[in-house]
Amino acid sequence: MNPDQRALKDGDLDTREQHLYRLLDRAREGDESALAALRLLTRDYPDFHRSLYSRAMNQAEVFVDASLAEPLLAALVDTRYNCQAWAAMGCAALKLPAAVPGLLTLLERGDWMGQEQAVRALGRIGDESAVPALVPLLWSEPEWLRERAADALASIGGEQALTALWEAFEFRGFTRIGYVASALAKFTPEIIPRLVAMADDEDADLRYWAAIALGSTGDESVVPTLQRLMAQDQGRTEFDGWVSVAAKKALRTQRRIQAAIAGRAEPGGSSETADDHP
Repeated sequence: MNPDQRALKDGDLDTREQHLYRLLDRAREGDESALAALRLLTRDYPDFHRSLYSRAMNQAEVFVDASLAEPLLAALVDTRYNCQAWAAMGCAALKLPAAVPGLLTLLERGDWMGQEQAVRALGRIGDESAVPALVPLLWSEPEWLRERAADALASIGGEQALTALWEAFEFRGFTRIGYVASALAKFTPEIIPRLVAMADDEDADLRYWAAIALGSTGDESVVPTLQRLMAQDQGRTEFDGWVSVAAKKALRTQRRIQAAIAGRAEPGGSSETADDHP
């Protein structure tokens, strides 16, 4: 055991936590000793304090690799160690398909932290077998869980996920569904004709959210529809939002996305994506 590994076991917990943070900083710079210590913590997790494990997994992207798949899967179902939510973060960082059954079990437990991380991980992994378990969450409480589920379904993609999101959009079970609009925008280009048609619906709320979704696609073809809504639609939603104002905001979003795409195409351009999350 090298000194970095030993420092995670020796001394009071505060001292060990501070050492962990230093290891994470060094690991970002490619320090092999730090990487080895963090991977040992993950492999031999029952031998280390849960606080160290959870803090390490919060930054799992820094150090996890394929060699950690088995211990991460073990921790994901280890109810005695009780760090399943953090193990889910590591599984997400690896995009580990074998974690899906354990993540689905974690989703059913009712623990909010576990549910959130399970949903996030399922979205990252992208296995369509998880879609049936995620769909009911679009109609659940609290709102943050609906938002996470919508994001995960959009990340997974596929016809089943799109159908579920469209139903949540069309048959609004909740007043504010900006998270559904944002998720649908990721199904460009196939979703655009549906949203353009929805922009003529008699329900002002649906027109409002259709405008938001159209702007978030970033597609040039949606501009005439948004310009028409901004200029002509005086509809008002049940939460006192104006369709014309939504269309104006959506046009700004569309332009930001186009500008970001153009910036990335230039030499030295940023890799960040400009997006709007109403």
